Order: sequence, then C-alpha cells, then structure tokens
Amino acid sequence: MRKTFICIAISLLLTSFCAQARTYNLADYGVTPTADSLAMRIARALDIIKRDAAGSPAKVRLPRGTYNVRSTQAPVHEYYITNHDQVVNHPVGIALEDWQNLTFDGCGSTLLCSGRMLPLSILRCTNVSVQRLNIDFDNPQIAQVKVVSNTADGITFEPSNEVRWDIDEKGTFYGFGLKWDAKYYGGIAFDGNTRHIVPQTSDMNIDLRNCKKSGNQVIAPNWKDQRMVPGTRVALRSYHRPHPGIFLEANTRTSLKNIKVHYAEGMGVVAQRCTDIHLNHVDVCLPKGKGRYFTTQADATHFVQCRGRIVEENSLYEGMMDDAINVHGVYLRVRERIDSRTVKACFEHNQSWGYSWGDEGDTVIAVRSATMDQLPWTGIIRSISPSAGKIAGTKDYVISFDRDLPAEVTEKEGYGLENLTWTPQVVFRGCTVRNNRARGALFSSPRYTVCEKNLFDHTSGTAILLCGDCNGWYESGAVRNLVIRRNRFVNSLTNMFQFTNAVISIYPEIPQLKAAKTYFHGGTPDAIRIENNVFETFDHPLIYAKSVDGLVVKGNKVKYNTDFEPFHWNKQSVLMEHCTRTSVQQFPALPAGK
Repeated sequence: MRKTFICIAISLLLTSFCAQARTYNLADYGVTPTADSLAMRIARALDIIKRDAAGSPAKVRLPRGTYNVRSTQAPVHEYYITNHDQVVNHPVGIALEDWQNLTFDGCGSTLLCSGRMLPLSILRCTNVSVQRLNIDFDNPQIAQVKVVSNTADGITFEPSNEVRWDIDEKGTFYGFGLKWDAKYYGGIAFDGNTRHIVPQTSDMNIDLRNCKKSGNQVIAPNWKDQRMVPGTRVALRSYHRPHPGIFLEANTRTSLKNIKVHYAEGMGVVAQRCTDIHLNHVDVCLPKGKGRYFTTQADATHFVQCRGRIVEENSLYEGMMDDAINVHGVYLRVRERIDSRTVKACFEHNQSWGYSWGDEGDTVIAVRSATMDQLPWTGIIRSISPSAGKIAGTKDYVISFDRDLPAEVTEKEGYGLENLTWTPQVVFRGCTVRNNRARGALFSSPRYTVCEKNLFDHTSGTAILLCGDCNGWYESGAVRNLVIRRNRFVNSLTNMFQFTNAVISIYPEIPQLKAAKTYFHGGTPDAIRIENNVFETFDHPLIYAKSVDGLVVKGNKVKYNTDFEPFHWNKQSVLMEHCTRTSVQQFPALPAGK
C-alpha cells in the first residue's frame, strides 16, 4: 500500500510538471535542418528561451531532422574535462548551462558534427533531461580501412568512404578533415564478418611509411602482419582524445534517455562532480548503413567525483576503443605538508586536472601509494583553495582539516587523498557490451554497487575490473559493497590489455604488495559477491582477485567452447593473491584438448 501511494504521488508530480511546462520549438527561432552550420543559431535560441522560462519548467523541442554543426562556426567554451587532453577551448554544438527544470527533446534528430568539437554539454543544471538525440561526425578522426591483400610485399588496404586521406611527400598515409589532420601509428583489427576484435592482436603497431596510391587503395610495404587476412577492418587511430560526445559537470538530477552516440574523438559520455545521473537507452553504437566498425576513441561512459546515484540501464555499448563504464574518484597526491593539519595536494595525471575536487565539510581519507594501505585517519575539510587562485585550470589545492594528519603523511613519502563524500551508489543493469577494446565495466566506489543482468559479449579484454590506483592513473577508490549477479560473459579476454588477468579481474595497482599491512578492497565477509553468472569461454581464467578482504563466489556456471585457441598465461579458474575471508565455489577445469 505504501509503495502504491508513493508511485501515485510521483506520477501526480510528474503529471503536474508536464502540465505546467511551457513548450518551445527551436524551429520558431530559425533552427531548421539546413546545410548551414547551426551551432550559433542554436546558442542564440537557447539563450532567449532560458531568459523567458526563468527557471520555470520548460520543454525545448528540436524537430526531427539532421542538423549540421561545424567546429569553425560554433561557440567556444572553456572546459577542463577529466580523462581528456585538456585542450581547454571546446567548440560546442549544443550547450545547456545554468538551466533548471528543462526537458530537451531531440525528437529523433541527428546532430552531425564536422571537425574537432564537443557536440553536447550540460553544466551547473538542476532537473535537466535530454532525450531522443543522435550524435555523429561526418568525417571521424579514426580512419577505418579494409585489408584487400596481404603478401610478403606488405598489405594493400582500402580506406572507407568516410575517410579523407592522402599520402605526404615522405610517403606517409594520413587522414584529414576540417582544421585537423592525423597520422596513425597503431590500430585495432575487427573481423570483417563477426565484428569481433581479432584475437591476440590487441593494440597493433602499424608502419604506414613508404606508402603508394593505387587508385582508391593504398599499398603499405612496411605494414606486415600475417594476422591481417583480406576482409579485416582496421581502425587506424592516434591516442588523441580532445572532446567527448557529451560532457556533464556540476549538475543535480540529470537524465539522458534514448540517445545514440555514434562517434566521439574522446569518450561518449563524461560526467564530473555531478549528483544523481540516470542513463536509460543511452547507446554508444554503430550507425546504420555506414559500414563502420568503431565508435568512440575511449570509454563509452565515464564518471569522476560524482555522488548520489548513477543508474545506467538498457543500453548498448559496442566498438569503443576502451571501457563501457568507468566509475571512480581521484586521488590527490600530497606534495607539501604545510603544518600539522594543512597540505598542498596535486592532481597527478596529465589528463585529469582543472576542476573542483572537494568542498568544506567533505570527508577525506589517506592511502600510502606503495602498498595502497588506508591509514587509520579520517579528516573533514575545513578549508580548500586552489593554489592558482581559481578552480578552473588548477592543478593543486591547499587543504586544511579538522584534525592533525598522521605524522608520516609528508611530501617525502607517497600518499594520496581520497574524497569519500563525492562517491556514488552505482547501478549498471540490462546493458550489452560487445566488440570493444580493453575492458567492459570498471567500478571503484565504496558505496553500494550492483552490476546485474548484463551481456558482456566479446569484450576483448577483462569484462569487469575493480581497480584502484594511486600510482599511475590516480583513480580511487576501494570497493566495499558490490554485487555482480546474473550476467552473461561470452568469450571475453581474447586479447591482453592492462589489468586483464581474468574475465573478472580485481586488480588494484599495488607496487609493494608483500609490504601491505591491510587489504585494499572489501572489509566485510561478503563485501564483493559474484553470484549466479554464466561464463561462456574458450580459456581458463574466470576470476582473479588481489588484496581483497571478503569475497563470495557462488552459484555461477561455466560453459567451455572451442571458438578460439586458449592462450592466456593464467591457467587457473580462480587465482587469488593477498586475500582473506574468501568463500569461492569450485569451477570445472577447462577440458583437455580445448
């Protein structure tokens, strides 16, 4: 009865919101599908509508069509985006900043971008929903090519119709577009028929010097690789990631629904310092009819220093050059002890800096980088100020706490600070992750996290990773309450990347594991539960765990197949290092001859 009452109350509130919301049609402001670049026109229209709505519930409609936006004719915004190249100045197709109570309905439209740019940004908003919008680029910076022939004289390939390319005076193949060009030194190979990443190819080094044109094909004598059979598609790529597809910062209650990101030269969706995010049917997926095999340059979705609840469900993630979802905080490294309660602490990774890390009143813990031991100390921030005088662009903070820090926390030793206040609950449910590079899902939050009813289909690397790293990526933190249940894993781990020790890999980065006095993940007898999943695999390793206190593995099934040749160095179904309080089911061994 109580649940029924709550549902009725929520329904009435939503009905009231919709009834009161005023609808604005962007076509009435001159935004129509044309060959012109529309970013400036969209910006002017949204500015007029925002002033008119004045925070009252509003619905903005973008009538169905294809809307061209170009980087050279788009408003430029200064953003510091985590886990990206920090180009700072971002041409933006649609910028939603400082809105309240807004529904932006794309009505199934496509935002077709040209050049290097950020298609959609949402900043400092409350109660904002974006729905029914597709994002794509007319000329992706990743160059897809098809292997035509492979002989002792090298590989002949044919670039896809989307690729604008040439060969320079030194014979080097390169791609180009609107105010950009790119030379390629590596690539990811996709089976031309199945779209799976070709087994045991991982990140390939590719030499595209001394090339010659042959009609619409390229003869590459320096590219020699017997694994590249004719028909293989190769995504030639650099490692640049200047702009994501969608950027969220400092929002409260954001909803993305029925959105497709077909390409971004960075991640698909990036959120930093947001509270409560819901993604439903947000697909990072291949566009129909273009013959494309890749999507984003990096992760499909990525959440940093967020809090509240992150719910991601019913979504498709395929062809990415990295993970489907990564949720983590950021360790600041202690660089100077100013007094007993005050330190200077810095962002350490060159792609993550320039944004707010914490607030007065936040709860902070400290870890020793070498062993990842958490110190028996918790502090409350009494003051925090960027050394540069402003948050935007800062690389370090001066932070004072309500109590003395442990005496060993000095710049002479490696210590990191983690903000526990900005950590989220996470739900990752009903999603499909397939044919992508690196890994499937990464979870690094101490709050309740559930990963359930997902399909991990040929994720290439590890399907699920629990990490924690205060030495390289500086991505915090420890997992304390996680359940992985009723998922299906199909032929994961066909390639080797970082942290790929098993299909499910619990792999904190601990340089001095033998010196560790505590355990990084867990803390209760059933902190991490892996239950009732199905593993369909051709190889041995199912679960790897390092530095865990409290692991339960039960009710899982394994189905071995002969789809690929076993190759992994780990020959155990379950391999554990420095773990305690574990209850792990016995798995059948990989049958001989498989």
